[in-house]
Amino acid sequence: MAKTIMIIDDSASIRQVVSITLKGAGYEVIEAVDGKDALNKLTGQKVNLIITDVNMPNMDGITFVTEAKKLPAYKFTPMMMLTTEAADDKKQAGKAAGAKAWLTKPFQAPTLLDAVSKLVLP
Repeated sequence: MAKTIMIIDDSASIRQVVSITLKGAGYEVIEAVDGKDALNKLTGQKVNLIITDVNMPNMDGITFVTEAKKLPAYKFTPMMMLTTEAADDKKQAGKAAGAKAWLTKPFQAPTLLDAVSKLVLP
């Protein structure tokens, strides 16, 4: 059975590029437009990895990671930030919230897939 990855980004073009890359590598993809939308879509189903942007309306990525980690079904789900943010204070905040990796945009598909393969839950 294919592993499921959730992508959270307010940019439709970024969601599309990441989704095509992941689907091409055999993953199932759930898309969300911001942290609030993502929390609404986390209904207890198995998600092997969550990739989230940092800067989004309604709920930013760091707040999303903090909130998602409070949900018993997603407490141990690995989460990766995919963002234009490169500031150390943002990275520290992401790590403190529970993010396991930080990838900056723009990214190369092989770099994304390499990070995903290291993080995705079995």
